[in-house]
Amino acid sequence: MPAPTTSAAPATPGVAATAVPAAPAPAPTVHHRALYTWLAVYPTITLASVLTAPHTTHLPVYLRTGLLVTLVVPVVVYGLMPALLKGHTAAAGRRAARRTRLARR
Repeated sequence: MPAPTTSAAPATPGVAATAVPAAPAPAPTVHHRALYTWLAVYPTITLASVLTAPHTTHLPVYLRTGLLVTLVVPVVVYGLMPALLKGHTAAAGRRAARRTRLARR
């Protein structure tokens, strides 16, 4: 039995591949990361504190704090920070594209 052959699509003559991969967006600066962390942590702690306060007033402060940290850290680390950093990456890409368009003029 003959071996199966694969056929590649013929290349279009005179057309060169010109696609250049886009450069990755720069990482946010330390100041941006601090701002994003504050934007994620402060409202989350405030909301969690307000929602849990009626149920935790009888607990000592260290247990209330431990409960808040247990609730807030995963929400911030796995939910809010990736979303904020994704927004940063999108905004950085838009800024880079705008600078490129303006430089071509």
